[in-house]
Amino acid sequence: MTAGDPPFTVGVEEEYLLVDRQTRDIAAEPPAAMIEECRSLIPDRVRPELLRSQIEVGTRVCHTIGEAREELAGLRRTVAGVAASHGLAPIAASTHPFSEWQDQRHTDKERYNILARDLQAMARRLLICGMHVHVGIDDDDLRIDLINQACYFLPHLLALSTSSPFWRGEDTGLKSYRLSVFHGLPRTGLPEYFESFGEYRRHVKILTGAGLIKDGTLLWWDIRASANFPTIEMRITDVCTRLDDAIAVAALFVCIVRMLYRLRRANQRWRRYSRMLINENRWRAQRYGIDEGLVDFGKGQIVPFSDLLEELIGLIAEDAEALGCRQQVERTRRIVREGTSAHRQSETYARAVGAGAKPREALRAVVDGLIEETVADL
Repeated sequence: MTAGDPPFTVGVEEEYLLVDRQTRDIAAEPPAAMIEECRSLIPDRVRPELLRSQIEVGTRVCHTIGEAREELAGLRRTVAGVAASHGLAPIAASTHPFSEWQDQRHTDKERYNILARDLQAMARRLLICGMHVHVGIDDDDLRIDLINQACYFLPHLLALSTSSPFWRGEDTGLKSYRLSVFHGLPRTGLPEYFESFGEYRRHVKILTGAGLIKDGTLLWWDIRASANFPTIEMRITDVCTRLDDAIAVAALFVCIVRMLYRLRRANQRWRRYSRMLINENRWRAQRYGIDEGLVDFGKGQIVPFSDLLEELIGLIAEDAEALGCRQQVERTRRIVREGTSAHRQSETYARAVGAGAKPREALRAVVDGLIEETVADL
């Protein structure tokens, strides 16, 4: 690679749910002072989310995956420490096992007031959290081209991150129920294919000019050209409960983007498959996670996820070495061996019920596990 290549910097944003340590239920009205305390300790890297029971953190621009891990560990540690002083705890899970969305209140902020007014019940149902990974690509048209190709890999990333099997006290049978809730919003799912940044900008201009959206931040696609930074922003993933699982998924994504760029420099490219086909794998990842495999479109058959992951690790081996994150990428194998947060939540629930716990007691045990795992290995 040369001096004119993209920086491939990385930034990670995570959203957490705040729970009451005694009841294990969502803290629908956490103290306003809590956010301010966090902000005083980590300025510009923590902010409220749509619902008052949520909190979002974001790393600075990081030049290595190791730096991103250090940043994210500090953010989790700080939020957990401040929350504990108020009898609360953050959980890095994309849904709460039993809380009711009807009990939530949105944050009193202009952007969120507008969303609550426009989206109505769909906004009130958004008791969900995700993880977003930004990769620095400073060329507008290059961002669009790489996004078009990267869509193929989004189901793989989702499958590795799943953490939302429960919804309102029910085991949904899905590994990522979060996406089912999110689909109620407009402008979600896979992005449109655009031939250039200019074409993308013209489409956004139609929506903004008609007064339908204020700006590109209201395009909630699985992957997008960030409206605020010169980055590709991957948004499909659940938030990972284990910190090192989050870093593994982030590392995998950065390496995929670099691999696609490397192919482009060699006058090659990843085949662009239809949204219809990619959506089939997207659904399989949402429903089964890593358990039942994804479709290899070239072979026209379902292939075990572990086989697909090994193929992908091989494809990006050069990029993992160049970016210094081979160890983090290879941790994805451990996710496949041990399961995602969704697996562990379901196992905790089944184990508690098998030991004689009532359903609500078993769900509280799931929350206890999430509280502990969110701050483990920091």
